[in-house]
Amino acid sequence: MKGLLAVYRKELADQFSSYRFMILFALIAMVSLITTYMAGISLRESLEGTVKPKFVFLMLFNTTGALFSLVQFVAFFGPLIGLVMGFDAINRERAQGTLIKIISQPIYRDAVINGKFLAGVTTITIMLAAIVLTITGFGLTLLGIVPGVEELARLLIYLIISICYISFWLGVAILFSIVFKSVATSALAAVALWIFLSFFVSLGASVLANAVASSHDNNQASTELLLKRAKLKENISLLSPMVLYSNASATIIDPMRNTTKSLVLMGPLERLSSSRFQNPLSLDQSVLVVYPHLVALVAITLLCFAISYLVFMTQEIRS
Repeated sequence: MKGLLAVYRKELADQFSSYRFMILFALIAMVSLITTYMAGISLRESLEGTVKPKFVFLMLFNTTGALFSLVQFVAFFGPLIGLVMGFDAINRERAQGTLIKIISQPIYRDAVINGKFLAGVTTITIMLAAIVLTITGFGLTLLGIVPGVEELARLLIYLIISICYISFWLGVAILFSIVFKSVATSALAAVALWIFLSFFVSLGASVLANAVASSHDNNQASTELLLKRAKLKENISLLSPMVLYSNASATIIDPMRNTTKSLVLMGPLERLSSSRFQNPLSLDQSVLVVYPHLVALVAITLLCFAISYLVFMTQEIRS
């Protein structure tokens, strides 16, 4: 593809030399280190004088410190990385009059959109990898525990899931930068969609599940009705990328979590039997559990980029 490498290198250089990237990276790194430090201190005090459990190193990532764990932090605020990096990817070039100049080099139009998206994904990958490696080294010093091979493999899968999740929001931001000519409008539209999908879908799922699976008589609230309501709420909540990411990352980071479902109804005898034989899932079993979620994240990311590609290729640039 002619011109793709030139656009990719130019976008990569712009990203790494911009104050926007430096401020964003410094903010994310600072909050991640503070969160990990508080989780590490809490873990060290809790485990003092006791036998350290297996996979204790992974607890650095899913233990809630003062406010939230690192996994929760990335789930809530990770989308802002993609949105900030892509909300003015195309309309800024159009407003400055540089988009026509780039295409007239000659560089094919598809090389522009492909180069911008690939450079954004590369920047996200480097940013997240640097933060995870820094936290890993920080955890070695804080806990004095060397992570095992399986723990490192789980961290690598967690990194891949996080890259897919934030890349989806990068694709959303680039799509809005193509659709809207104003930079401010595309930024507001991207933030509005993030708030709706991340916060209001879960709230709407509860309301819709209660309305569909409701009982006029409280005495008729049977176990089947509660189970139906919980399943309906969980299925609707999967429309949110944040729920997909949270379920997948929590299952990969916590080997003791046997399912991505938040509600599993069991009787007293079943619960007792389960607790007696509860063992951590192996890595391949955890991957099997989160595989549908990972495929869904990759699919919506590619779908969003495909829509951006089609809109950009058929759009009039000179206007």
